[in-house]
Amino acid sequence: MFTGIVEEIGTIQEIKQGTKSSILTVQGKKIFEDLKLGDSVAVNGVCLTVTGININTFTADVMSETINRSSLGSLKTGGHVNLERALPANGRFGGHIVSGHIDGTGTISAIEKDDNAIWYTVNTSDKIMRYIVEKGSVAIDGISLTVAKATADSLSISIIPHTAKATILSEKNRGSIVNLENDVVGKYVEKLIASQQIEKRPSNITREFLAKAGY
Repeated sequence: MFTGIVEEIGTIQEIKQGTKSSILTVQGKKIFEDLKLGDSVAVNGVCLTVTGININTFTADVMSETINRSSLGSLKTGGHVNLERALPANGRFGGHIVSGHIDGTGTISAIEKDDNAIWYTVNTSDKIMRYIVEKGSVAIDGISLTVAKATADSLSISIIPHTAKATILSEKNRGSIVNLENDVVGKYVEKLIASQQIEKRPSNITREFLAKAGY
């Protein structure tokens, strides 16, 4: 599990392309303080398993499902990525619950300066937007962010200068593809309600109850 608080910006050192998969070699610094084989690292929000470690580099396999669902297939050698190690049991929970399992991608349609803040608007599918809630959480390329605005087919976030500097969002342009992960709480709530409706079990947890509780 991750929190969406990016620890550092890494660099893609090598990409070994397979028929439908690839092997990434990623260079970093901070995450190697205690990185071990088998550890999980979020690379642009995608949970990958460390399969090899060298001097400030690690390798990870990327399977076809991950390539199809995320933007990792478009990475280039020398490109930058957001990196975050899995949350330790005694770590600070600075963002929100991020699984590293990408729900899909979106396209940046607008970037606007607002005094010291920067607004990003991301267009995406109904599949993603159904779980987007204004003032709720979303992970964009592994960054825990608050949804400032939401429409039928887009979400907007506003970031401070520190977030721009500490992540690769500052390198994005209009038309850039980003990885999106919805807040897992909404998906579980939907599944719970759907199963109760199918089984016709009486329950005090209704849509009205959740709406009054702020969900």
